[in-house]
Amino acid sequence: MRRWITLVATLSVVAGTVTAVTTSQQEARADGAQELRVDLGQRTGEFFGAGSGVLYGLSDDGVPSDNTLEPLRMHSIAQKPPAGAQHPNGDSLVVAEPFFRTGGEYIQIYVQDMFEEWEYENPGGVVPCNDVCFDVYMEKLAWVVDQVVDSPHADRFVYVPFNEPDHIWYGLGTGNNALYQQRMAVFLEHWKTAVEYIRENHPGARVVGMNDATFRERNYRDFLTFARDNDVLPDITAWHQLPSNSLEPSSSNYFRNTYEIYRGLEQEFGITARPIDINEYGGNRDLTVPGQLIQWVAMFEEAKVAAGGKAYWTAAGGLAGDVVQTNKPGGGWWFYKMYADLHGGETVQVTRPDTTSLDALDAIGVVDDERRQARVVAGGTAGDFDVVLDNVDTDLFGDTVHVALSATTWSGQNSDAPPPVVLLEEDFVVDGGTVTVPVRGLGVHGDGGPNVDLMAAYEIVVSPGGNGTREAPDLPWRASYEAEDATIESGQVYTQGTPQNWNTGAASGNRDVGSLNQEDSSVTFEVEVPEAGEYRLGIMYGNQTGQPSQQVLTVNGDQAQFVDYEATMSWVWRTRKDVTIELQEGANEIRLATSHPELGRAVGEATLDRIDLERITSDGPVTRRYEAENSQTSGNVAFQYDRPDQSGAGYIELKRGGEALFAVYAEEDGYYDLEFRHNSPGRPGSVVAEIGLDRRPVDGGTLRAAPGGDFWSVDSHRLFLSAGVNRVTVEPAGAAPVRLDALNVTRAVDGELPVQSIEAEDAELGGSAAVEAHSHASGGHYVGWVGQGPENRVTFEVEADRAGEHLLVVHYAHDERDEGHPYNTDIVSRPIDISVNGGESNRFWFKNTWSWGNWWARGVPVTLDAGTNEIALYNDPANSATAEGCPAPCMPVLDSEWAPNLDKFEIAPIRIE
Repeated sequence: MRRWITLVATLSVVAGTVTAVTTSQQEARADGAQELRVDLGQRTGEFFGAGSGVLYGLSDDGVPSDNTLEPLRMHSIAQKPPAGAQHPNGDSLVVAEPFFRTGGEYIQIYVQDMFEEWEYENPGGVVPCNDVCFDVYMEKLAWVVDQVVDSPHADRFVYVPFNEPDHIWYGLGTGNNALYQQRMAVFLEHWKTAVEYIRENHPGARVVGMNDATFRERNYRDFLTFARDNDVLPDITAWHQLPSNSLEPSSSNYFRNTYEIYRGLEQEFGITARPIDINEYGGNRDLTVPGQLIQWVAMFEEAKVAAGGKAYWTAAGGLAGDVVQTNKPGGGWWFYKMYADLHGGETVQVTRPDTTSLDALDAIGVVDDERRQARVVAGGTAGDFDVVLDNVDTDLFGDTVHVALSATTWSGQNSDAPPPVVLLEEDFVVDGGTVTVPVRGLGVHGDGGPNVDLMAAYEIVVSPGGNGTREAPDLPWRASYEAEDATIESGQVYTQGTPQNWNTGAASGNRDVGSLNQEDSSVTFEVEVPEAGEYRLGIMYGNQTGQPSQQVLTVNGDQAQFVDYEATMSWVWRTRKDVTIELQEGANEIRLATSHPELGRAVGEATLDRIDLERITSDGPVTRRYEAENSQTSGNVAFQYDRPDQSGAGYIELKRGGEALFAVYAEEDGYYDLEFRHNSPGRPGSVVAEIGLDRRPVDGGTLRAAPGGDFWSVDSHRLFLSAGVNRVTVEPAGAAPVRLDALNVTRAVDGELPVQSIEAEDAELGGSAAVEAHSHASGGHYVGWVGQGPENRVTFEVEADRAGEHLLVVHYAHDERDEGHPYNTDIVSRPIDISVNGGESNRFWFKNTWSWGNWWARGVPVTLDAGTNEIALYNDPANSATAEGCPAPCMPVLDSEWAPNLDKFEIAPIRIE
């Protein structure tokens, strides 16, 4: 059966204002729509927002970028110890700087990750870990404590002495009671020794335990009793919530049960309630999928879990797949941005329609009195649903409320995603304290018609209404088609990402098509479109060949072309390839094949998950609007909703010490026009606010008071943005308040765009640096063998019209890996030391690109003088970190001695007039 969708919102909403429960809404519920009730009057405590953590989510300073970290307001992460041998990167002391400077609270150190093997080598060779085994462990623990104590962030690290002791070294999951008693006695003595050593040698340090892979009441009962009686209770109690390790694997609600059991044990033993840390949660079917992730974090927020972290199943340095490359957000990233934007509010009671099933509708709701906003993030269902807001406080919101509904969905594990799509922006009348927001026809994969997207998360923002302008979202026609439902020749359908095979990668519809490696292999989609014209075809694929691969695309037997696919981490690690095609009105045939009579055989192989179609309605660039009242703010900020000419729901008033931060998305590296709509008192032309980009001041980036006339004025700045997330900040320049309404961002296409481009093979090469050929490199060539000393370098000259900060975009590739781990792909980042005009170099890390044939880009800031400048790139091992005295095995050198292969460079001033 063909699966298709249209994303045009077929909401049961009347233009203008909407009463609380219309007849059409009642009929929709009678037709089977679920009802999610959010009681804004029943507050349940401060929003914690601690579920966005991750194990090995950071790998190096700048991988992932600070831009992708700060907007998520992450609380804690888990990483390996200094120089730990378990993985080649993710050193806790290395990632501490970027994590803490972007707002992180603390880092958990997995002490046993000092060991090289998985599961950790046991020097004693027996279970439980004997004296030989434990002596080796204590030697490593002592070295780790010495390193951490000397860190300037010593008080912000917490120790996890043992990882999964119910399984590793101690076997505490056994069903043999006699064995269990013997093994638990050994573990408890080892726990006591380790904790006492940490607390003696690192005064004030916090300890996490017991950190089982599976919560068992028996284990924690014995552990808490012993720890209480021996004064070695953990400061934070932890266990893992992994699908394969659940005692009730059919239900993700298992955590709600274990939480109640654990709190009951504390009460029984007279133990003060410990913060709870679920420091590993989820499987590969969950990671990167907004509709799955909301179900996890909703459970944790309901229980006020102090920290929650996604498990480490794939590769380090990408926030478990939510950050693509280094600076690009996936759909999962935007979900966690929605989650982060709940900060500052108080959670409210949520009543779910289904409390027992796996993969069921769930939500988090908050009320923020200071902002005068209520927010709901919901998802996890493929059926229509109503969000019923009860006890809407008219003193806080007024009799009419502004409702904005938006959605973000799965974009694959290695495809970036634009900001959430706004599906509805309307005023609703509060009727008897209730407002009902219907979620209808907004998603993908309905059999025979549109419905809600199972893989999406939906955000509802409620603010005071009645003022400002309202524009119905103008959504292009969109549709999706599953590969497994198409006509398949010489290929095979595989099941992915179900509860039974939870640790394969997620797949749209839980199936994909692979083994498309025969001469006649093809997948043919029958599609219908409403009108003839240009469409954007998005192909969701996987490519584990290690090099770029191809398929032949034909449309209605015509438009034959090779489609190139970047390599991906695995066959089930999805990314998206966009191609523009022409379709006729009505029925069309889209075919992806291995070969073509005229073009010949495609190179390599790929798996197919689905295709997406979107009508292209405009040749011009897209303008994205970022409402100031929805920005992330700090300091002295007031929220206002009283202007008839405001955009969106309202605006903010920034006073001295206040700041607004916008997470601005750029499709690609380049210049964008940023229009700031504001009103600021002061002498006309005087500077009233200053603009920052990525936590750096922008030379000439100011807002100025406008002469009399319209209330709102617009200051425009043309800035060079990096592909992906950019942090744009606005701060008052003085005592005068700045009223900020919105920020509009449009890709610049007119005027002079002073971007200089230099092919690496045209630069001056030193030492071993050499030109090599690759068909997918710019110009067919690149420069390799840069590194192992500053003499092996690439040097080029650029001209600058004026002195100041520029962005240097480095196009590169590398696929260095540390092999041997059973389930993690241990990719390695490579550093580049960059020096300008012979000055001191700065070091930047470049993430593995999955293939020597994938050419990615990363922008780094450089400061140039006016006139001619010389830029040198190299890798000097003398700048690499070392680990002197580390007890073997360990990672004595933490950085690669080689730079990545270099393709080309682009450089441009950050701001132009």
